[in-house]
Amino acid sequence: MKGICILGATGSIGVSTLDVVNRHPDKYKVVALTANTNIEELFNQCLAFHPEYAVVVDEAKSLLLKEKIANSAVANIQVLSGVKALEQVSTLENVDTVMAAIVGAAGLLPSLAAAKAGKTVLLANKEALVMSGDIFMGAVRESGATLLPIDSEHNAIFQCMPAGYVAGETAKQARRILLTASGGPFRETPLEQLPSVTPAQAIAHPKWEMGKKISVDSATMMNKGLELIEACLLFNMSPDAIQVVIHKQSIIHSMVDYVDGSVLAQMGNPDMRTPIAHAMAYPERFDSGVAPLDIFAVRQMDFEQPNLERFPCLRLAYQAIKAGGIMPTVLNAANEIAVEAFLNEQIRFTDIAITIEKTMQEFSPESADTLEIVLATDQKARTVAQQMIANLT
Repeated sequence: MKGICILGATGSIGVSTLDVVNRHPDKYKVVALTANTNIEELFNQCLAFHPEYAVVVDEAKSLLLKEKIANSAVANIQVLSGVKALEQVSTLENVDTVMAAIVGAAGLLPSLAAAKAGKTVLLANKEALVMSGDIFMGAVRESGATLLPIDSEHNAIFQCMPAGYVAGETAKQARRILLTASGGPFRETPLEQLPSVTPAQAIAHPKWEMGKKISVDSATMMNKGLELIEACLLFNMSPDAIQVVIHKQSIIHSMVDYVDGSVLAQMGNPDMRTPIAHAMAYPERFDSGVAPLDIFAVRQMDFEQPNLERFPCLRLAYQAIKAGGIMPTVLNAANEIAVEAFLNEQIRFTDIAITIEKTMQEFSPESADTLEIVLATDQKARTVAQQMIANLT
């Protein structure tokens, strides 16, 4: 039985992970669960899975959870608080597997700590690689950690790689990755209507149930831009060898094109439990709870190239990874600030890309070879992005 720590347990990935764990109680023991502020959901998870540790980043909320735990049937659970506690539970000796599912830059340090500790890291946090790609992949190599991607697209690519493939290696026979995207809710919306898009419309994804930030990223296709950067690092391929393909049915989750003309695709119903279960059972497989794909109900599958005028965030992501250095960190930080401002109705939907581009123009692609540089760049880019937003409003 393996011990698992779930970073971001109350989010959609965390909830799906616990659903898979619940189907295989003989294979996984929940050691630690973490949340930012959602103590009600975390408390219910504690009652169901009896972890040894529960971490709430927000200190005031952690005190409330501690009180609830003390007066419950699971009073022996240790409640911790703060960012450092995330790193602590991700490196516990009895933790074999870490599900890294904290959204945004906040997930970087605990995910990196797990990699340095040689854990099996199930990576659902795009930003850890986008911000500190070379540092993160270096930590995986040095510690001997196992890195398994959870994003449905990267997991699909991983499944389509040759037998025995290890993340970070170059699959020499693979000449191209076809990274699929649903196109989000505004794939066909007239361009002149995009400035008036509301947060409620942007988070209404047609295929996937996700948190607000990730849903907005899907609507702008910044999620695909972050995944592009992530794919370059996970599969050691240049951005020119990765082609984004809009596939509105979300049945093919990505493809790998080989030198002999073969194109391998991973298919399945759009349900995150599939990649989660694949990574948790790897190199074997077990039941995920996902219904079998009814190929006759699918009937047809469509593919198209993304329009970069409609999706400027994807263009900016290509620019950032080609420039290298600190630029992916800048891109990610500016996007997080811009999306937050949009969700708070401070800026328009189309101002997200404008904010990111203007922020990127204030930086040059300096080296990002230390964590200190990455974190300092992240903070500086956030400050610059906030100034750009102030100039827009």
